[in-house]
Amino acid sequence: MNFQHRQLAGGRWQELTFLEQMANVGSEIERTIIWRNKGNAGTSRRAYDRALELLDMTISDKRNKKRLKELARLRESLNDYFIFENSYNSTDKNWRKYFFHFNFAVRIRT
Repeated sequence: MNFQHRQLAGGRWQELTFLEQMANVGSEIERTIIWRNKGNAGTSRRAYDRALELLDMTISDKRNKKRLKELARLRESLNDYFIFENSYNSTDKNWRKYFFHFNFAVRIRT
């Protein structure tokens, strides 16, 4: 696999807390939304691919075993919204709200 986040894939990702991992995923989702709304599908897709890569590393992190169901559903829902037909009726606002909480939690802990 060709990782976009080589340092993180090399083990650094497992040093981050779950909140930090999810905040990073959220940052890439935010970039995805911004670039899609600007009409730049290519850049938006690359940001989305990076988000999925980070989410997959979060899913594979053994510390997140108890969160596997939520993380798998998150991946499914993101794909539904950004790639498929949005059958769950997600919105940009919903995704921003979901990931905001992780970013906020990281901020207040540092």
